[in-house]
Formats: sequence, C-alpha cells, structure tokens
Amino acid sequence: MDTFGKAQGGRREDIRFLTGQGRYVDDIVPAGALYAAFLRAPVAHAEIRALDTAPAMDVPGVRLVLTAADLEAAGIKLGMRGHVVTGPDGQPGAAPERPVLARGRVRFVGEPVACIIADSPAAARDGLEAVALDFHDLDAKTDLAPGGAAIHPEAPDNVGYRYELGDAAAADAAFAAAAHRVGARIEDNRIIAASMEPRGAFAEWQDGRLHLCFNGQGVWGQKAQLCAHFGLAPEDVRVTNPDVGGGFGMKAMAYPEYVVLCQAARVLGQPVHWMSDRSEAMLSDNAGRDLVSDVELAFDADLRITAYRVNTFSNLGAYNAQFGQGIQSEMFSKVLTGVYHIPVAHLAVKGIYTNTTQVDAYRGAGRPEAIYALESLMDHAARVLGVDRFDLRQRNFVREFPYRTVAGENYDVGDFSGLLVRLMAEGDVAGFAARRQASAAAGKLRGLGLASYIEAILGAPLEHAQVDFDADGGVTMRVGTQSNGQGHETVYARFLAAETGIPEDRIRILQGDSDQIATGGGTGGSRSVTLQTAATRATVTQMLAAFADFLAPELGDTPAFDDGAFRAAGANRTVNLLEAAELARAAGRNDLLRHRAEARITQRSFPNGAHLAEVEVDPDTGHVTVDRYTIMDDFGTLLAPELVLGQVHGGVVQGVGQVLMEHVVYDDQGQPLTGSFMDYAMPRSTDVPFFSVGFAPVPATGNPLGMKGCGEAGTVGAMAATANAVRDALAGQGIAWADMPFTPARVWQALQAAPA
Repeated sequence: MDTFGKAQGGRREDIRFLTGQGRYVDDIVPAGALYAAFLRAPVAHAEIRALDTAPAMDVPGVRLVLTAADLEAAGIKLGMRGHVVTGPDGQPGAAPERPVLARGRVRFVGEPVACIIADSPAAARDGLEAVALDFHDLDAKTDLAPGGAAIHPEAPDNVGYRYELGDAAAADAAFAAAAHRVGARIEDNRIIAASMEPRGAFAEWQDGRLHLCFNGQGVWGQKAQLCAHFGLAPEDVRVTNPDVGGGFGMKAMAYPEYVVLCQAARVLGQPVHWMSDRSEAMLSDNAGRDLVSDVELAFDADLRITAYRVNTFSNLGAYNAQFGQGIQSEMFSKVLTGVYHIPVAHLAVKGIYTNTTQVDAYRGAGRPEAIYALESLMDHAARVLGVDRFDLRQRNFVREFPYRTVAGENYDVGDFSGLLVRLMAEGDVAGFAARRQASAAAGKLRGLGLASYIEAILGAPLEHAQVDFDADGGVTMRVGTQSNGQGHETVYARFLAAETGIPEDRIRILQGDSDQIATGGGTGGSRSVTLQTAATRATVTQMLAAFADFLAPELGDTPAFDDGAFRAAGANRTVNLLEAAELARAAGRNDLLRHRAEARITQRSFPNGAHLAEVEVDPDTGHVTVDRYTIMDDFGTLLAPELVLGQVHGGVVQGVGQVLMEHVVYDDQGQPLTGSFMDYAMPRSTDVPFFSVGFAPVPATGNPLGMKGCGEAGTVGAMAATANAVRDALAGQGIAWADMPFTPARVWQALQAAPA
C-alpha cells in the first residue's frame, strides 16, 4: 500500500528497460553520423612541445582533427565554468582556466588534447595513433598538502580555495575547558561513479541550430554552457537527455567532450557521435570524495558535546570541476553538526589542486563525507570514553524543533531519539553479544556499527510542470527533472492521477528536452520528486480553476472538483477532466488544453535516520562480510515506498562499496593504477545481505506534501555504519583506529600489526 490508499504495481519503466526497449544515446544516433575519439594525455603533468595532427588526416576514413588552436580560431570560448567559494578573507577561490582541449600544458592523465572524427570508431582510433604529441615531463603533484610542483599560477602552493565556517576562538575556548577531548584523522578515499552507462553524446546542426543529445542529469545547465562557448542565443540551442543509465552526481555537470562534438558537427555538416568506454570513463569522469579531515569533539563531565572542529584538505584534481570547490566546503557544512546539539563548531577547509582527474559531486555530495567524519568520531569517542555508543548519542541528540544549527541550517522537524530506539529493536541489538560469541567460536571477529545521520536537500529551488491534453485522449506532462533510472515516470504519473482522477495509463511523461519545457532544475540533491510534485500540484490547481469556470454554464453553476470529477451543487451530472478537455476542444477553447505553472521551495528539508551494520571479519584473510544491515529512515511523506526502497538499497550498496573495496589509486607520478575493473573493485550482490528497512516519517514543513527526499540518504548513513562495524570488530584485537577502505589486504595487515 502507498500514501494514495491503494496497492500499486511495479514501475511503469520496467517493461521497457527489461525487454531492451530503452532509448539510450547509443540507440538513437542519427543515420550518417560520424564517430569521435579523443587523444588523451598519457602523463599527469607536462609541457606540450609539439602537436602534429597532419599525419592523422592521412589515415583512411578520418575526416577532421580538432585541437585547442582550431577551436580558438573558430571563435569558441575554451574555458569551462567552475564554481568558486568565498574564503574567510572575502576573496574568491582560484579560477584557473580549464580548457576543453589542452593547450600548452597537460595536467592529468586522461586530459583531452585533440579529437579525431572519422567514418567509423576504428578509423577514429587509428587516427589517434597517427597524432604526434611531443611533451616535456614536469613533476607531478599528487598529495593533499599545500606546496609541491606548481600546477596553476593562480593558486600559490596549489591551494585552490580556503573556506571557514563557525567561531574558531569560541571552539578553542570550549576545547580548553573540556572535561574530555577525542580526535581522529578521517580519510575519505577517492572513488569513481561507475554508472552502468558511461558518458556519451551526439551533436548535430539543423538550419543553423545546434542540437546536443547527451546522457546527463538535466538539460538547461548544459544548454547555458553551450550558449556561452559558442556565443549562441538560447533559441538557437536544443539539448536533450534520452534514457540515462545512472548518473550519481557525476553526470550532473558539463564536460569538455560535448563542446568539441558540437564544433565537429558544425564543421563537417554531419552528426558526430562519441561514447566513452569504461577505461576512458575511469580516466575522464569526475571522481568523488578524496579528502582527509582532522576532527575533534569536546565533551563536558556529563558527556555532552561542547564543541566540534574539523580541519579538512580536499582534492580538487587538476582543475575546478563545475561544482568541485563547493562540495567539501559549502555542501559539507550543511550537515556539519549532524543530529546533535553542538553549541560551538568550526570548519576550516583547503582545496588542493593535484595532477589527477577532477573531483566533484558523487551521491550525497559533501553530506556523506560530513556524516562519515562525525559518526566515525562518535563511535570512536564511545570506545575511548568507555561508554555505550547508543547512550552517547541519546545524550546529545537535538530534541526540540525547529532547531538552528551553528552552521545556520534550520532543522524543522525530527525524532532522532525515537528513530534510534526503533532501530535498536529492529536490529536486535540485545542479541548482538550472543552473535559475537557465535562468531568467535567459528574463529571470526564480529562488529556492530552505528550511524545516526541527517541529510540536507533542495538543489535548484524552482521547478515547472506543464500538462497538455492531447488529441488522442491522453495527457502529456512535461517535467523539468531528469530520471537516471530512479522511476520518475512512475511516481509523476501516479501523483498526477491521484490529483486529477486521470487514469495512469493515459498519462505520458516527457522529460529531458529544452525545446519542450522552458526551464527546469534537472536532477540532483535529492530534489526531483519534492520539487516536481509541488510544481505539478500548482499546475493542477490552476487547471482545475480554469475548467471550473469553463464548465459553469454547462453544469448550471460553478462546479466543485471531487473524487476525480466536476459536479455542481444539486446536480447529478459529473464531468471528469478528460471529458472536460474534449468539451473545451469542441468549443475551440485550445487555451484550456495546456496548463503550466511553477513552484518555488526555499526551505530545505532534512531526511534523517539511523543505520546499524554487523560485519564478520576473517582474521586469517582480512575479508569482511556484511552479515546484517538494519535501517530506520524518516523521509517525511512517502509517495511511492517501493521506489524509496530501491533508492535506499542502491545508496547503501554504494556506501558499503566505498568502505570495503572501492579505491582509486595513483602513483607518485599521477599515473592511475586502477584503470579497469581488474584493479578497481565494485560491490556485487553477494557482498551485501538483505536489508531491513523501516520508515518512521515526520512530515517536513517546508513543502506542500511534507516530503524530505531519499535519493542520497542511503549512502549518507551507510559509510559510517559499515566502517564503524569493522572498527568495532578490530577494536577487540587492540586496534585503536583504522580507516577505509577496509580491503582484505589492509585489514589483514592491521591485524598482523596489532598488539600481541
């Protein structure tokens, strides 16, 4: 059952996807398209001495070679947009140019240097082999400390930004007066998004108008960037997203390849297509996480937190990615103090440029990193102080709402304490001791890990919806968000049906086309369903009022709308919306056949919950098995619980994957050592147990439906819960602290080095 009061079937997208009828970029490439391949930097840092592309033009099938010089000569702006944060001195972060094709210097392995366009993918790859790239190696910067080989003159000591939040002096005073202080260094390893469908696109020009089709998380940001690069008016650019096979934040931003494809298509007068392979994706897709934080909590004699401070170094990669500077600073700060009453806090962050691929948003974008740091420290503090980890949290939970954090965020509602009590019961905490004894009898180490988390969602605060009554008797709803596999078509059609009485099977959902709806916020920050349903409700309200006025003469009085139909007082006749639309069409009232409205939500909502993980560690091999996993979530109002479960499950698996196996590794010269799935481990179904997920909703107050968003919450809670479970298992062997990734080799080595 769901909140609409009737049992629902599966997702409406599933039949299409499961029977191979999805329409992804590779499925809809125009006839006669040419193929692009990118020459990428083979070293992490070097001066380009010479770039001779002429031999590539002699390769059979090669049509065009593009370099940065070619793009500049065509009047194309090379520099890509990148958000910068404001430092404590009021100055913005560094903004070195990130060219769409390298010029003068390469700064990471995989940076695009030139593009070959040919009749076939094989010919394009052959063309790459013919290009002569002469370069002079420079020292590479790969560590997360200021200093080292200079990457950009705009960033002395390779510090790209400085960010501070909170009161440093007050924090210092609180720590000086504290009864207890507990700290740790928290390392958050770099990972790749590894979406099922790698990035890809095709570009074409029709009657002087540009069309880019790419597999992203929205179309309007990409459209704005193309207008800026090419100097085009918005009406001369169309951007579309077809079906998209996963994004996870990595596909939310623009990339260099798309600009180059557009210019190639313009020069050649034919569509040009590019699809990344997996190794290319591992070199060029924005990575996630990659930061190290020194964190410390101060407690009074009653074990109540008096202060918290965090000092972070975050890896930017070689350039500013579109949102990169804001992830471990502005976004991290949104949930800095988690679910606890912390009266004083201070966050200091430095972003460091390195000769590696850019780092940007990955599922949760700063919030999982913040909760991982705080919740790892809370479990560690409980061990150091010799107190129960559940009790330590209960002493410090926020209990009165609304609550304003020291970071300036307003938690409107919540029941953090009640969630934890329910989690303890559902997870059978009382039976853990017996399970640990059973594991010990089998020669295994068992650990229990807890994370009480909170998320902050909003993203772009404005969204639009448009409802068209079609001539075939159906309805098309145009939305400004973009599904990457979450099931948007299902929940949007279901919601519109519930609001209007229009049968779900008569509703089409149209998304991902900048020509079809004027603007939209795309998908990111767990915003989609909250914002889109608010816009849909605004559209329905407008639509019902317009039809009520139209039907008044027909029904003898202005009718009310109830139970899916219009009815005037005292009248027996009812008219549903599809019937009303046909009456309007017959009367020539085409204005009633299209309705569009927008909704703006300015107040964040705060999904929250608690995760409980149990692991077994084999001390002979270091292998960690996640044996039990229990979750209690508060997502506010649930519109489609089966879709929420899918989001939670997927998010947890991504969190578990980072903790136990995923890890991007570079050598000291900036060469990636994890360039394929032979070297980069991904979680599989056998690596996780069945999840027990419960919901304890407290509706949000900042949006009409009381929703809180769920897309990233699974990852936010999973990282700390899983890592804490491994630490708990190792603590019994005298290992005071350990950090992810908890690969078998690292766990085994820690056990070998443990005190006798």
